[in-house]
Amino acid sequence: MSRKFNKQNKLHVKKGDIVTVITGNQKGQSGRVLMVFPEKNRVLVEGINMRTKHQKPSQEYPQGGRIKQEMPIHVSNVLPQDPVSKEPTRVGRKRIEEEGKGRWVRYSKLSGEVLDK
Repeated sequence: MSRKFNKQNKLHVKKGDIVTVITGNQKGQSGRVLMVFPEKNRVLVEGINMRTKHQKPSQEYPQGGRIKQEMPIHVSNVLPQDPVSKEPTRVGRKRIEEEGKGRWVRYSKLSGEVLDK
């Protein structure tokens, strides 16, 4: 019987990964993942999907004005970069055993290199 509650969305990217955008206006650009929103299946990537926000005057922005900031994009539109070839790659999961304990790691389907530290 499958779980109905407390399901955790497993995404193929994590905070700090270098990803490449594969579709959309920024296709081919890459950047570092700043935040991950698993409940919405979205990621915030540094320098990607920049939008202009009209800011009211505040202590941080005394003049107010228009500021550029990143907006989240759907996780299906990005792929992590392979650590060896710097190309976008699909992600697999495998279990590795170390010191009597096992853990799951993500690996690149392109080169087989482990993506998790």
